[in-house]
Amino acid sequence: MKQNVRMVLTIFAVVVAVVSAAVAQTQPTTTPSKTPPPAEYKIPPEAAQKVNPLKPSPEGTARAKKVFHMDCAICHGESGDGKSDMAADLKNLSDFTKPETFKDRTDGELFYMIRTGKGDMPPEDNRAKDNDVWNLVIYVRAMTKK
Repeated sequence: MKQNVRMVLTIFAVVVAVVSAAVAQTQPTTTPSKTPPPAEYKIPPEAAQKVNPLKPSPEGTARAKKVFHMDCAICHGESGDGKSDMAADLKNLSDFTKPETFKDRTDGELFYMIRTGKGDMPPEDNRAKDNDVWNLVIYVRAMTKK
């Protein structure tokens, strides 16, 4: 009886080995493809031309501060200076306290970047309403040290 069990197990092992070899031969061999460089980040002209429909207000600032601290401060830092635990692992992290950061950016461009994301920055997408994103634009501009 033990001999029969051994024989069955041996035959089973041989069958598994043969099937594995056959499957391996039918699998195409692939060479690692080179990852294309990331596409240049472009903001559509119509997005860049959008004008912020909101004016600074205490209510808007309070809402923007809340959204910023929930979604943005983890990378951009509590004060927007780009100094956070995550900052060391990220490339091209903006320091909102420097005047040159937003010097050549329209509100429409900032809105687009926040809404759609950029590089490592995830999009705000549908997590925030348009007014929240426009208030964020006002809020991060106010972080600039003059």
